[in-house]
Amino acid sequence: MPNVAIPVQFEADPSAYVWTHYAPEIGMAAGQYSLAVYENSKLSMREMEAARMRTAQINGCALCLTMRADRDLFGHIERSGGDVAKASSIRDNTPPGEGFYDDVENWRAATGFSGRELLAIEFAERLGEEPKGLKTDEDFWNRMHQHFSDAEIVDMTFSIGSWIALGRLTHVLGLDDVCMPTMPQAAQI
Repeated sequence: MPNVAIPVQFEADPSAYVWTHYAPEIGMAAGQYSLAVYENSKLSMREMEAARMRTAQINGCALCLTMRADRDLFGHIERSGGDVAKASSIRDNTPPGEGFYDDVENWRAATGFSGRELLAIEFAERLGEEPKGLKTDEDFWNRMHQHFSDAEIVDMTFSIGSWIALGRLTHVLGLDDVCMPTMPQAAQI
């Protein structure tokens, strides 16, 4: 149940109402930030999804936990006014299978992740749970620099930051009990 008032006609998409009604200028900027991540990140889809799913688990956002890149991402980009062709051509968009998502929570014991994917998960976890200690962890940063360029590290930091902020907003305001209109479950609402 939402923690802010949602008119009946917006119950199927409470996020759209909240973003455009209560703080439209901030909501527009947040939407552009989210869209910029999905349109412009050069990280592979698997790297993005590894970090996004770990962030969703930490945030507790039910909507974020059920989102799947291969099924939902391009509809989300299109609905947000983005360029699906650009997002399709900028990175390796090979989607992960369902087992990938299942393994993210117990990533330390999982065997199906690449070194880059493992670091993306670790970075998302630590950025979401212990950012103060992350800044000065030389071992972590040495490992990051062995696998990622500075541009990729900044790209990943912006991406995770968007998922932390917007996933927490969605969850805390109680907007995550309803799927996005671009997700298959929306057809049933």
